[in-house]
Amino acid sequence: MPIDYEAVRSQIGNAVREEPDASRALERAVSEIKAAMPDYTWVGIYLLQDGELVLGPFLGKPSPHTRIPVGRGICGAAAAEKQTIVVDDVSADERYLACSLDTRSEIVAPIMRGDRVLGEIDIDSDRAAAFGGKDRALLEAVAAMLSEKLGGRQD
Repeated sequence: MPIDYEAVRSQIGNAVREEPDASRALERAVSEIKAAMPDYTWVGIYLLQDGELVLGPFLGKPSPHTRIPVGRGICGAAAAEKQTIVVDDVSADERYLACSLDTRSEIVAPIMRGDRVLGEIDIDSDRAAAFGGKDRALLEAVAAMLSEKLGGRQD
């Protein structure tokens, strides 16, 4: 059965909006994304603190990468470049910081407020080339929703 991306976006949006607490909104977003998207094997959010991406809520296998400097790895590159990065084959990308031997592809969407990076959504899949344009649009929309919750946050 194909995924109804618009319904997923709406469901995540409702969950994020109904949470008055930003931390709980992040947790709900991770939970909703993971539940709705079967090819997303690891779903997490990193928040930018003092020039490093610090792992926040996540679902999937534990990651050895709880702090990532901006500019390092795919996550760090997305924060430095202030744009979504999609990697169809992580074994072919020298920036990839291995978390799981099963991971084949990754997408990272920065959470931005204006031109300032607040954090990012990081998704891994055990399937190569798992992320297409609809995935990118979904995660960028969720990142925008989360930006509203994190907007007043200071590094």
